[in-house]
Amino acid sequence: MNQDTIAAIATPSGEGGIAVIRVSGDEAVAVSDKIFAGKKKLAEVDTHTVNYGYIREPDTGVRTEEVLVTVMRAPRSFTKEDVVEISCHGGFVSVRKVLDLLLESGARLAEPGEFTKRAYLSGRIDLSQAEAVIDLIRAKSDRAFRIALKQSEGTLSKRIKELRHRLVELMAHIEVNIDYPEHDVEELTNLFIKDKCSAALADIEHLLQTAQQGKILREGLVTAIIGRPNVGKSSLMNTLAQEERAIVTEIAGTTRDVVEEYVHVNGIPLKLLDTAGIRETSDLVEQIGVEKSRQALSDADLILLVFNGAEPLQPDELSLIEQLRGRQVIAIINKQDLPQQIEIEFLRESFGSEHVVPMSILAQQGIADLEKAIAGLFFSGQVESSDLTYVSNARHIGLLKQARTALTEAHQAAESFVPIDMIQIDIRNAWEHLGEIIGDAVSESLIDQIFSQFCLGK
Repeated sequence: MNQDTIAAIATPSGEGGIAVIRVSGDEAVAVSDKIFAGKKKLAEVDTHTVNYGYIREPDTGVRTEEVLVTVMRAPRSFTKEDVVEISCHGGFVSVRKVLDLLLESGARLAEPGEFTKRAYLSGRIDLSQAEAVIDLIRAKSDRAFRIALKQSEGTLSKRIKELRHRLVELMAHIEVNIDYPEHDVEELTNLFIKDKCSAALADIEHLLQTAQQGKILREGLVTAIIGRPNVGKSSLMNTLAQEERAIVTEIAGTTRDVVEEYVHVNGIPLKLLDTAGIRETSDLVEQIGVEKSRQALSDADLILLVFNGAEPLQPDELSLIEQLRGRQVIAIINKQDLPQQIEIEFLRESFGSEHVVPMSILAQQGIADLEKAIAGLFFSGQVESSDLTYVSNARHIGLLKQARTALTEAHQAAESFVPIDMIQIDIRNAWEHLGEIIGDAVSESLIDQIFSQFCLGK
């Protein structure tokens, strides 16, 4: 591991009450002491103490900032190295000045994610816990934050380690039978392998069943609000966002571009895309907007298809309904406060009764029914769960699927009485794929790629 002492700004850029500059490495205390003036040198203070003082220029002694400095000595720190955190006034100039003085005094600028990478390389956390740190930072809902927090504490790691331990025991059993074939009863051994593979497969399947929900809670549902002009799409966007996010007028074709907003519905994060009304038009700008709407429609995980209940279905709406068969769609029949002319039974037959929601967005009616329909579509109506071991990381999902394939092949081989030394190859492959989730036997390039996704200072 690189033993350089590293430094970076750990708080977001911009103006604020305070900012934090983090320093880590064998020389973290010595480097910080070169620019710190307090009652004691930092080398003399106790670990895990906060120390008041000033930042000064080493050459001239001129004070440049008033600070609080926290000292955390190895191994009782995030990186298991000596760590110093300098809290100064938040602001571009003050923060940059402190960082520059640290760099001039012997530290180097940290790479993105390098503090967390050092925590991983020192063995303080495994790779899945390190990746959960990214999820903590990027969490878009309380639920996603709690899941990421549990994973950073090692809930997923524990499940994976238990699985791998059972596979190691299975491989050890096979090794004994290979070394002492005279004691082997082939039929019993194959039955033992099948039972152990089945149990491991059941655990992997359980984890993979959480993958869609975990991905939604981690990244949010890309949700396109689609419909003809002036049916209430922008009003729905504003209602869900609880602010005037999109322009609403009685003039058809007001929305010309895709408007984005993150909202939470029943604990589910939605990335809402308010789109231009889909219709044939000669207006060049509106044509571009309609094309963007069609692209948003293609990319969406969930489609909120809005209709004007006071009008019969139009030919372009019938065409849209046909295009969306097989997609995740909730049909919203707006303007329930007006006399209804829409063919509601046709919509129920097309999308299912539970996916057709009558609403009056103007009167704020039907919002709870819409939230219930969204939760029912993706979470069987139940978002909360006592089990917070969700798999949401695409890398983890891919490795679990590879482990499932290897164990399935091992199970099938045991059923066919394939020689057990051949079966062991598939079991070892599954064990190795699971190991990659927590960071066992992963390439240096993959580690670099994962930590490059972090922000500076983390």
